[in-house]
Amino acid sequence: MSARTQQPFTSLDDLHQRVTELRKDELRKLAAVGALNFIAARTSCPPACEARSLNLAISERPFALRAQADRMSALQTNRRDALWQVERVARNPGPLYESLAEDNGSPLVPMTLNERLTADLRGTGLTIGRHPMAHQRAWLDTLNVARAVDLKNMRNGMPVRVAGWVIVRQRPGTAKGFVFLSLEDETGIANVIVTPQLFEQSRLALVDYPFLLIEGVLQHQDNVISVKAKRVEPLQIKLESVGSHDFH
Repeated sequence: MSARTQQPFTSLDDLHQRVTELRKDELRKLAAVGALNFIAARTSCPPACEARSLNLAISERPFALRAQADRMSALQTNRRDALWQVERVARNPGPLYESLAEDNGSPLVPMTLNERLTADLRGTGLTIGRHPMAHQRAWLDTLNVARAVDLKNMRNGMPVRVAGWVIVRQRPGTAKGFVFLSLEDETGIANVIVTPQLFEQSRLALVDYPFLLIEGVLQHQDNVISVKAKRVEPLQIKLESVGSHDFH
């Protein structure tokens, strides 16, 4: 932090030379989660281009513009370019080569969206970008899957579908075998009640899969909104999960 306040880093070489405490594995992790993208952007893109890319990437834009921003970001701030540079700067070049200009190019293919999300989750336990379920929303809409935030406006007793990332599984000893799930999507959390019979029928999906699609009946009871599950289906989302809070 103190080195950055003195002046911005101009390259990975500059970072490596000024912050000698950073180990190679730490540089790799920073590159994998995108923390070094700003250096790659500065060295490969003029200031106006960098600002334009940053504004597009962080602002809330319509889907088409966000997709364009993702493509621009992938080209200009490639995490694998940063990883490539880390492998180069972490080697001692010796006095003969240390003054040579750096080459920012790399032959590595940019990470896909799922690879970037997985790198975020593996490295930090969270992603600062869009929620993984937001990337599935267009497809989920074709299945009439409700968002968590919409459940409060739906009437009690109506059939409903919800989907999300399982962040909590609970099976209290006093609940007579009932299982309670918390499904997180990009808008909030949906509470799901699973009967003992359904749990036994769908145990594999309920226990082993991090993303689920639930069909059931909406319940509004004592200001608590939940879905009583009738059917459980795992979602085949290729994304590494950080795990849920399970209390069986």
